[in-house]
Parts: sequence; structure tokens; C-alpha cells
Amino acid sequence: MQQHHHRQPELVEGSLPVFVFPTELVFYADEQTSHKQVLTLYNPYEFALKFKVLCTAPNKYSVVDATGAVKPQCCVDIVIRHKDVRACHYGVYDKFRLQVSEQSQRKALGRKEVTATLRPSASQETPSPRPQDEERRIKEQFAESEFFEQTAYQSESRPVAGGPSLLTVLLGLVCMAALMLPTLGEQESTVPVYLHLSVNKKLVAAYVLGLLTMVILRT
Repeated sequence: MQQHHHRQPELVEGSLPVFVFPTELVFYADEQTSHKQVLTLYNPYEFALKFKVLCTAPNKYSVVDATGAVKPQCCVDIVIRHKDVRACHYGVYDKFRLQVSEQSQRKALGRKEVTATLRPSASQETPSPRPQDEERRIKEQFAESEFFEQTAYQSESRPVAGGPSLLTVLLGLVCMAALMLPTLGEQESTVPVYLHLSVNKKLVAAYVLGLLTMVILRT
């Protein structure tokens, strides 16, 4: 008896339609609430998708969950925050690219690009659509633009240090040894007299040891 195996058709790279809403993000400098926008990625297909968010100016934005997965016939919200609200960025168009692929594969099955711009105030907005010459200028601007991986949003953290250097540790051990030596003038000591230290020398050793301790704790 002949069995028929239903296989999912092979998808050509970049051919899969990607459904994202909205297709344009507008941030307003004078509206704090607009500095956080939400992109919704829909997956109407029968198979799970994994996604990655790329951006032409990743330093200006932070993205919560820049990579992730969407279950079949589900959607996921991607939070984007503008973190560099300055007048020099007014009217500058950036682009986000959402790349999707099957969870078992690495090649991008589809992509969708979303424009993002910062404007001074919502009150200065005009309801008229963008003129055709501006649309053309935006397309030309991004014709050869380069997209970079958008790192996931996380709280600021200092780079991990490699620990205290060998010289710091050795200097600390020398100071500790100096503090353990007998003070000048002490009697009944088996340590030779030339190793007896004055009070001033011990104070210097204690001071240096304190500084080294601070350095070690910071690293």
C-alpha cells in the first residue's frame, strides 16, 4: 500500500510575506509616552517562526526581545524605545528590518522593513500624506543602507573586568608581610633586627594595602 507523506513546500529564501503593524514608527520629542513604541509581528502560518530585529541606527534605540520566536497563528509584541531624543535627530529617517526564518533553518525566509523618525512635536503634524518627492528621497536614502543587529534591551552594566593583576596581588602580599613584621624597638623577637620596621613604615604599608584592597574590590 502506497503511503503519501505530506511535506511542507520548500520556501525560497526571502519570498515569505511578513506581516508587521505598524509599518512606520513616529516618535515625538515633547511626548514622553511616544518614546516607547510597539511593533506587532503576526504569524498566520502553520509553522513556527523565529525572528531577528536589525536597524540602520542601533545606538539610537533599545529593543526588548530583539530575537525570539512566534508560534503558529500567533503574534508577538516587540517594544522599541528611542533613547537618544535630541534636536539633531529631528526628521532623520531610520529603518528597522524584521527577518523571519523557520526555527530549524538559518536562512531568512522573509523580511519586512519599518521606518522610524523623530519629530519635535505632535502639534506640528499635518494630516496630509508625505509628498512623492519625500517618499522618493527616503527610498534613495535606504537603497544602499546597511542594517546592524539590534541588541536586546538590558540595563546598563559595566564591562566585566578580568580581575586584579598579578602585580597588584604581589604588592598586597608584600604590604601584609610588612605589617606582620615586628616594630622597631621590640624586644624578644626571633626576627633579625634589620627586618624590624618603624611605625611610619608600617603606616605607609597599611595605607598602600587599603588602596590595593579598593582596587581589587572594584575589579
